Amino acid sequence: MTTKKPFWETKTLAQMSTEEWESLCDGCGRCCLHKLRDEDDETLHYTNVACRLLDTHDCRCSDYPNRHRKVQDCITLTPSMLETIDWLPPTCAYKRLSEGLPLPTWHPLITGTADSVVEAGVSAAGRCVSERKAGILEDYIVAWPALDPTAESDP
Repeated sequence: MTTKKPFWETKTLAQMSTEEWESLCDGCGRCCLHKLRDEDDETLHYTNVACRLLDTHDCRCSDYPNRHRKVQDCITLTPSMLETIDWLPPTCAYKRLSEGLPLPTWHPLITGTADSVVEAGVSAAGRCVSERKAGILEDYIVAWPALDPTAESDP
């Protein structure tokens, strides 16, 4: 009996349907955290300050269908963008697949549950503050959004 491979192993990112593409998002919320880029040396700094639409408890956008209208700089990620952006977390499925890496073992498409992202320690849930409650972004610079907490056990 032949087992059918999952779509993320048989299609390129550009070949995926909108539904398949959207399902790659693990819901960690780290891409919805504000980042700062140093004007002098272009160094990227991550913060734990979330977009005002991100629910800081479950890391879901509170108005995903209308996010672009409400947040002018909200980005719709595309396969071609992956070649030029440097701020996605190392655990991001889009980034991993674009680099020829497999989905991590804790990814919801593999585990069948969104809880696996929190259990793996990858989610921003409970570790971020809404931009509506935060002050100066420079006071909220953190390293964890750029790290892979599962790197020792995951390829």
